[in-house]
Amino acid sequence: MLALTAIALALVALLYASVGHGGASGYLAVLAITGQPPETVRATALSLNIVVASIALARFARRSGLRLDLLIPFAAAAVPCAFIAGRFWSLDEQAYRVAIALVLLFAAWRLAISPKDTGESPRKPPSLPVALAIGSAIGLISGLIGVGGGIFLSPVLILFRWATAKQAAGVAAAFVVLSSIAGLSGLGLQLGTLPVHAGELGLFAACVAVGGFIGAELGSGRFETRLLRRALSVVLVIAALKLVLA
Repeated sequence: MLALTAIALALVALLYASVGHGGASGYLAVLAITGQPPETVRATALSLNIVVASIALARFARRSGLRLDLLIPFAAAAVPCAFIAGRFWSLDEQAYRVAIALVLLFAAWRLAISPKDTGESPRKPPSLPVALAIGSAIGLISGLIGVGGGIFLSPVLILFRWATAKQAAGVAAAFVVLSSIAGLSGLGLQLGTLPVHAGELGLFAACVAVGGFIGAELGSGRFETRLLRRALSVVLVIAALKLVLA
C-alpha cells in the first residue's frame, strides 16, 4: 500500500508540475483515501507541495522569467491569510472530507478545461485592491484545506489576461511555495507539532521530487499535457465522490 501511495503521489506531482502547480489537491485525494487523519493529510500535502512547487518555480522562472509585479501583491495578502487559517481554523473530519471533495471537483474542472492562452500580450496587472482581495481569499482557503492555491490563482491570471500561460505557471509556482510554507507554519503552531511520519514523508518527498522534476521539464518546454491532465481530472472526480459517499 505504501509503495502504491508513493507511486500515485509521484504521478500527481508530474502532472501538476507541468503547469506550475505543487499538486496539493491531488495529494489530498490520494492521502484522504488512505484514511489518514485530516491534520496528517494537511501537513503531508503542504510539505510535498513545497518540494514540487520549488522545482517547478526553478524551471519556469529560468525559461519564462518570473513576473514579480504579479506575484508580490497576490502573495502579500495570501501568505498571512494562509498562516491565519492554518493556525486558528480547523474542520471536523466529515466537514474536511466535504471541503476536500469540493476542491477536488474544482481542480478536476481546472485540469480538464484549461484556460486557453490566446497568444495576445498580457494586460496591465490588476489594481492593488483587486490583487489583495483575490490573494486573501485564496490564502484563507489554502491554509484551511491544505493546498497552495495555485489551482485557483493560475486560471484567474490567464482568464483576465494578466499573464500568459507560461508566466502564470511561474507566478503560481512561487505563490504555492510561499502560501504552503505559511499554511504549514500555522498548522504546526496550532497543533504544537506536525503530525507526519518522518519515514513516510521522506519516501513521499523523494518520489514527488522525481515526478515534479520531470513534469516541470516537460511543462516548461513544448510538451502537450492536455490528455494527461484530463485523465487526472477523471481520477479526481472519482476520488471526490468516494470521499463524500464513504
